[in-house]
Amino acid sequence: MQFENSRSFAISMDEADELASFRDRFLQPAHGNGQAIYLLGNSLGLQPRQTQVYINEILKSWQDFGVEGFFMGKEPWLEYHEKLAAPLAAMVGAEPDEIVVMNQLTVNLHLMMASFYKPQGKRRKIICEAKAFPSDQYLLESQCRFHGLDPDDTIVEVKPRAGTDLIAEEDIENAIRQCGDELALVLWGGVNYYTGQYFDLKRLAVATHAAGALLGLDLAHAVGNLPLQLDKWDPDFACWCNYKYVNAGPGSIAAAFIPRRYHKSGRVRLAGWWGYDKAARFKMEKGFVPVQSAEGWQLSTPSPILYAALRASLEIFEEAGMQKLREKSLQLTGYLYFLLDELKMHPAGARVKILTPADPEKRGCQVSLLFEQQGRAIFDALMKEGIFVDWREPNVIRLAPVPLYNQFEEVWKFCDLLKRIG
Repeated sequence: MQFENSRSFAISMDEADELASFRDRFLQPAHGNGQAIYLLGNSLGLQPRQTQVYINEILKSWQDFGVEGFFMGKEPWLEYHEKLAAPLAAMVGAEPDEIVVMNQLTVNLHLMMASFYKPQGKRRKIICEAKAFPSDQYLLESQCRFHGLDPDDTIVEVKPRAGTDLIAEEDIENAIRQCGDELALVLWGGVNYYTGQYFDLKRLAVATHAAGALLGLDLAHAVGNLPLQLDKWDPDFACWCNYKYVNAGPGSIAAAFIPRRYHKSGRVRLAGWWGYDKAARFKMEKGFVPVQSAEGWQLSTPSPILYAALRASLEIFEEAGMQKLREKSLQLTGYLYFLLDELKMHPAGARVKILTPADPEKRGCQVSLLFEQQGRAIFDALMKEGIFVDWREPNVIRLAPVPLYNQFEEVWKFCDLLKRIG
């Protein structure tokens, strides 16, 4: 597409956008007498208008039925999970019985590690990305210590080459080959939280399995951002939160993908009552008998309030469709890159470096900008003007034009203000 650097062009793009109406399905933060420009869906998505409706329905059932709300009313809580697994499965390219909605992201990763990280003999090493999100770093460190291993000897980090900001795919494969039969697990992020780099997850799975190791994925920054195909890519497990691009609210209930090949494998897990065979769960008998699906990894009774918040957003994704959202996302980020490239001809552009890959196939919604000077002052100025972006030490501003609720005009306003601040 031939872009133009003008507000009128951006407005014309919004007028032609077939997904434009979905913006009204979300509540926008205010700024002054109008709306703020919210470019922070990579950190916390906006609230769907339907969220309050569905939560109030849960509260009303609690009021009317008490604990019997699990079994009574128009939508018993005991069956609520069934409203969530299918739309999530469609988003990540899996079957509904391979999806379980439970806990939070790091809790789920620990549960998956309990089942899939089995250090034996010399096969004990773990490969991860350098600058993984801190929770993943702490998770791996503590898992090593739990198994009596030294994290420094066990964890292999793959980092960008000297003078670069992104991790080369071949360097990941080289690290896997070098570990060889010492490698037990690769735990990798689908999209790097800092740079916004999107990795070739099928390529990663092939290399990992060729080494006789297992692959786990942290998809916190990928789900709801990019169309995924987990069944085709073949990881051994994947986990994600639902409060970023999936818009299920702060601290929302998370989810995990566990392929069918493991449902009846007898693989050891940390068990809980909610993962027990549904037909016999209320017999309260000894001896754990898991649900023969991903739900067999559940532990505790989930909150139907959190279920309801997730449902409100998933219905919007079902209606919009991930492929159409991806097409708009590519246009939004493409327009952002075009405007930032024009900004390089302005003095302000001399101190801005784009960390996120230029290749559209290697990025999602997020774009990370590194400022050589005055980055914090620029961030503060943007926030003061009602443009919500994200600051990451020491000098990076992250933003994410989200196709469900962001506009081309907002992207233009961001770049226009960035130019004027400079």
